[in-house]
Order: sequence, then structure tokens, then C-alpha cells
Amino acid sequence: MLVLTQTDNGRYSHTVRRSGLEFSSAIAVATVIAALVMAESLGLGFHDPDGSTGPTYIRLPVIVLLALVLDIVPRAAYRARAWRPLGGAVVDVVRERWTPANLRFMLIGLVGWYATYASVRNLKGFVPFANHHLYDADLTRIDRAMFGGHSPAVLLHELLGSDVAAQVLSLFYLAWIAALPASLAIALVWARRDRISSWWVTAVSVDWVIGVALNYALPTLGPVYDRPGDFANLTSTTTSALQQSMWIERLQVLADPANTQTVQNIAAFASLHVAIATTACLVAHRAGLHRAIVWSLRAFLAITMVATVYFGWHYVSDVIVGLLLGFVGAWVGEQFAAPDTERDRSAGAASDAEASQLGSADLAGRGSRQ
Repeated sequence: MLVLTQTDNGRYSHTVRRSGLEFSSAIAVATVIAALVMAESLGLGFHDPDGSTGPTYIRLPVIVLLALVLDIVPRAAYRARAWRPLGGAVVDVVRERWTPANLRFMLIGLVGWYATYASVRNLKGFVPFANHHLYDADLTRIDRAMFGGHSPAVLLHELLGSDVAAQVLSLFYLAWIAALPASLAIALVWARRDRISSWWVTAVSVDWVIGVALNYALPTLGPVYDRPGDFANLTSTTTSALQQSMWIERLQVLADPANTQTVQNIAAFASLHVAIATTACLVAHRAGLHRAIVWSLRAFLAITMVATVYFGWHYVSDVIVGLLLGFVGAWVGEQFAAPDTERDRSAGAASDAEASQLGSADLAGRGSRQ
């Protein structure tokens, strides 16, 4: 990032400061190349993993626009306190918060994140064609050895029940679908602390890349697909419906891989839900975020670990490796994050003050680094 600084004699000098997104951008380029090469070598296509919700070239700009609106309008409305001067307040907020450097940071991070995500999803979808062996029987034996010959999922069903617990755990597990994109929006759009933002984006990219490498090294389906009878007594939930739809998608892809736009998403080892939740806990703790945030993330991690075994998404072995992967992602992300600057150090106090002023009127104020 090019920065202009004024010297004592009134002249300006040019300095280059790392944005912290260099490594995550390199990961994005590498994963796109890897996915395209793998697709070509296997005779498969590279598809938009979320194409059912609309093409990416439309969806991404809409996401960016929505995030910008949520960042700017509440702040401007609070300042204006009336509709008539709102336009001027919007201009002021845009000038203060959305400098060219901030826009560039957001766009690089967002495009790099989605490129990595789409490539990793495609690479994950190629696993059944690249490695035909499945290791579910091996991981089942390990799980049973750890739990005295019993299935850990069945033990959880007996302990927690199969009705209310299933509904509650399903809500928490599916919250992930919204939580991860929301966290990236907070980091890239609403926050103004380059170090923690670049740290988080890079760490998630590292988790994804190592995770998909493990998918290739040890392909598995997961207990719910390998031993569906163990989960037959669970009440129907949104999670069970998702599991069924993912299995149908996998069968469709395996039946006619050359003529489908679907990206199959079943590959259990290791648990990326656990890995990224672990990374979130570590980044929040190391970055000095409020204790309430840190403990909320830890609680979410604990619930995720239980839910992922309860529903049969993963083996206990997957959870353990996911924890280790989360540590690695957080550590690597910290090494390549933007340097700690005076702007970052002063941002915490400024953001807390602004958040307390805006309160519920400022939907985008939490974690700001203004």
C-alpha cells in the first residue's frame, strides 16, 4: 500500500506499507490455478459453487453495495438527526471512511476471499475423481476405540436426546452459513483495523487450503453417510434436509460429472467448521477483542464440536484435527498480517467510543477502526 507522509520541510515522501493481504492474495491465485489444472486433468468443469443463488458477477457487487450501505447510512443518519441534511452527512462519512486505500483493501480482500472459496469448493468436489479410496472404516475404528467400542454420535443421542437437542444444535450449526460471510464483511467493510482484518482473512484462507489438502490425503464421507442407521432416530431438521440434498448432489455429480453444474461438497476429514471456529477464537483472543466476544466464540466452538459429531458430519478424529488446523491457520495468519500501526492501536478506543454513541442506530459500528 502506497502511503504519502509529510516531512518537516513540508514535502511529501512515498512509503510502502504492507496491507497484510499479500499472502491471502497469493493463496487465491494459487488455488485458482490448482483448481483449473485439476479440472483440466480430470476432464471436469470449474463451476460457481453457489451458482443457484445467481451469477457471481452480480452477487458479489450486490454484497459489496449492501455492506457499504449498512456502513454509511446509519452513521450518516446519526450525524444528521434529520432527513434534510442526510445527503451532506453521507458525503462526509464516505470521505472519512472510504478513502481509495480503504476501498482497495476491501476489494482485494473480498475478491481474493471469493476466489479462494470458489477454488477450494471445486477442488473439494474433485476429490472422488482424484482419490477413489474411502477411509471411513478406519476412522470409525479410531472413534470406537476412543469411546470404549461405542459410537460417539449414538452416545450423544442418548445423552442429549434426539428431538429438542437436534433442533437447537441444528440452529447453531446452520448459523455458520451466515456467520462466516458476516465475519468477513465486518473485517473488510465495517472494521478499520488493518492488522486484525488481514489476519482473519488470511487465516481463513489458510484453513481452507490445508483443509482441502487433507480431503485429498484422507477421503471420507462422514458417519451420517457411512452409517446412516446411527442417525435414523433423529428428528427431522434443516440440517438433516441439508445432508440429504448434499447426498443427492453427490450422486448426480458421480453419475454424470461432465454434464452437471453442481459442485458436490462431501468430504469429511478434517472439520473445517471446527478449524475456522478455532481460528476465530484465537484471533479474537490474540487481538485483544472484548472478553464477551472471545467467550461467545469459545461457546460457539464448543457447540459446533458437539453438533458436528451429533449430526454425523464428522468423526471425532476430524474434530481433533480441525482444532489443530485452526491453530495453524491463526498462527500463519498472524505472521502475514499487516503490521501493528498507531492507527490500529488508536482504533480500538475510537471504535468503542463511536459504538457507544451510535448504539442500536449504528448497525455497522461494532469493531470499527475509524
